[in-house]
Amino acid sequence: MDASDAKAVRHGQAEPGPSAPAAGVEEPTVGVEEEFFIVGAGSRTVEPAAERLVAHAATTLGDDVSREFTDFQIETRTPPCASVPQLYQELLRLRAGVARAAAAEGLKVCPSGTPVLRPPGPAPIGAHPRYRAGADLFRSMMDDYVINALHVHVHLPDRDLAVYVSNYLRPWLPLLVEMSANSPFCDGRDTGYASWRSVIRLRFPALGPPPYARSFEDYRRQAAAMAEAGGMSFADLPFWDIRPHPLLPTVEVRCMDVPADPADSAALAAITRALVVTAAHTAGRGGAAPNPSAELLRCAYWNATRDGWSGHGPDALTGQVLPAPARGARLLEHIRPALEERGDTETVTAFLRRLASRGSGAHRQRAASRLPGGLSAVVDELTGPPPQSEPGADADRAATPRFT
Repeated sequence: MDASDAKAVRHGQAEPGPSAPAAGVEEPTVGVEEEFFIVGAGSRTVEPAAERLVAHAATTLGDDVSREFTDFQIETRTPPCASVPQLYQELLRLRAGVARAAAAEGLKVCPSGTPVLRPPGPAPIGAHPRYRAGADLFRSMMDDYVINALHVHVHLPDRDLAVYVSNYLRPWLPLLVEMSANSPFCDGRDTGYASWRSVIRLRFPALGPPPYARSFEDYRRQAAAMAEAGGMSFADLPFWDIRPHPLLPTVEVRCMDVPADPADSAALAAITRALVVTAAHTAGRGGAAPNPSAELLRCAYWNATRDGWSGHGPDALTGQVLPAPARGARLLEHIRPALEERGDTETVTAFLRRLASRGSGAHRQRAASRLPGGLSAVVDELTGPPPQSEPGADADRAATPRFT
């Protein structure tokens, strides 16, 4: 158990006993992990300052803040929240806390999926045994594994049900990538992609969409086979983009870039919880989860990483190739009952309106890159004060272009 696992257990998420198939999904809590880069206030380049920044931030945030895979990064974790407005306030609290600690150290925190500016050479990897095992297994592939994610945990104690939910969510993952895409620049260059973070992850044999599994035992067998074949370090802790957490009674969705706007993080958490609830109810009615081929799903992922919110891809329900906004509208209608039950409909519709008016984070980064200062202006945009809007509000920025 590492620090994040221990923290979640202390927040009341210890492993429960077995439950009925749809138990624990009527009012599931939701929690979020956000990862950030540490950049020099003057240089705007990532700096290996995780140890001292975490030590400083922990004086006020405790174990809600921790180190991440490289010394360029820091992670925050909310407690389990019953409502999205509560989650949003936790996100604001944590972002403000790490920003204050960073300022005291002459640093800033940067919410981007990849480092806009980074010094040459391999990334300094943290000392956690899990990180070292990954470096030993994948060698030079880890040199540029410097990426920040948004992870969403939804309470779901039934492991077999969690695997069904994972099957059901697989076709929706490319749309979540498009909605959250926030990594067009990496190490000082424009990659031509909306989510370069996702491209980096898809190089690995056990990162990306999880396999379709018939049960939790089937899921565990497939993970064990991958570990035995050398495709992952630990069978009990796979890094697929959806997983029943091995220590916590949650299903975790891991495919998204960290957004620049905390209101977007809250909205993506609301969408994820509604998808989980909708899938669990479908299972309770005996519905079958869709099973697109692994090849088609990887192709949809690739399109999502390249084009983001301006791209096209297969609809999760029908397979019809549609623009991302049309698939977003279909998603809204599909999960609307689950959203309405929890008062989250306006949060998600406002998020979709923000995407229509200002694009995803990738669009906004590219717009900032056209300002005086170029990529330094991008870092300034990302490290500036976050919008103080509620997650259900349309905090559009007039200077950004319109994307529909």
